[in-house]
Amino acid sequence: MKPPAIVEEFKNFISKGNVIDLAVGVVIGGAFSKLVEGVVNGLIMPIVAIVTGKGSLEILVNGVTSLAGGVGNFLLLAAVVFFVFVKPMNRFRELSAKSKPAPTPAPPSPEERAAGLLEEIRDLLKTNSAR
Repeated sequence: MKPPAIVEEFKNFISKGNVIDLAVGVVIGGAFSKLVEGVVNGLIMPIVAIVTGKGSLEILVNGVTSLAGGVGNFLLLAAVVFFVFVKPMNRFRELSAKSKPAPTPAPPSPEERAAGLLEEIRDLLKTNSAR
């Protein structure tokens, strides 16, 4: 049973690389903004506080610890997005490409057909003249 046209159209839309790439980019971009925030709050600002005399080394150590957690969260989220969305989508595209029938070769042009016929006539004339 063939799915309705709208389902087929949606499947074609969602399986295009641009949509998947955009969705992954938005998710990773959100996680990356948290990573940047972690670098600023956890590393840069504590160093600034120590240099300006308004903080201590303890603030820097706590900042680096929170930064490491931010990096870990980013890598974990990137891995989840890859294995849950990107990898299955690539597999789906691969299977979809395999299920499509191979394109039929184009018929020969009139010049190619004429050349083939002339070769056949030549071969027949050679065969008949050799007898």
